[in-house]
Amino acid sequence: MICCLDLEGVLMPEVWIHVAKRTGVKELEITTRDEPDYDKLMKYRIGILKKEKIRLRDIQKVIRAMPPIPGAKGFLKRLKERYQVIILSDTFYEFAGPMMRKLDQPTLFCNWLKTDSDGFISGYVLRQRNGKERAVRGLKSLGFKVIAAGDSYNDVTMLKAADFGAFFRPPSRIAKEFPQFPVTRTYGELLATFLKVN
Repeated sequence: MICCLDLEGVLMPEVWIHVAKRTGVKELEITTRDEPDYDKLMKYRIGILKKEKIRLRDIQKVIRAMPPIPGAKGFLKRLKERYQVIILSDTFYEFAGPMMRKLDQPTLFCNWLKTDSDGFISGYVLRQRNGKERAVRGLKSLGFKVIAAGDSYNDVTMLKAADFGAFFRPPSRIAKEFPQFPVTRTYGELLATFLKVN
């Protein structure tokens, strides 16, 4: 059995919310908890970053100072005692290095950023469209049973594709939209929910 987890909101805080707070640019607080169209969201973010003169290195500086969500490292350690764990995230390798080091380097599948000659983010490259869902389906095609957890709109297809999916601290409107997935609020509760799956 393999456990697939989202990164931001499940193990690490939301990068863009931290960037918004550190820079004072409130428009960057919008995340995949608010906007289900990822391409629309990223184009919006890129435009704001350029307008506010926020470069990739500025975002990386914020990320280096971010701690994991309290309890995340211990939860991940306990999870890895029972399952193989893969982080499926819509973040970018250019963001992820410091976060992975703080989580003891779990396996991560994510995407890449493009930057221009001035160091501004100019675009992004998806590993593949619907990457979380397709990763789960790929693992299942190899004969693995997959359990998964996430918190946002961009996790729903992953949860649907898994043999078992659960929300971890989702906004109430997302939980109401997708009542088929159990809602967990603590790491202990999420682990106990996973352990009930045969």
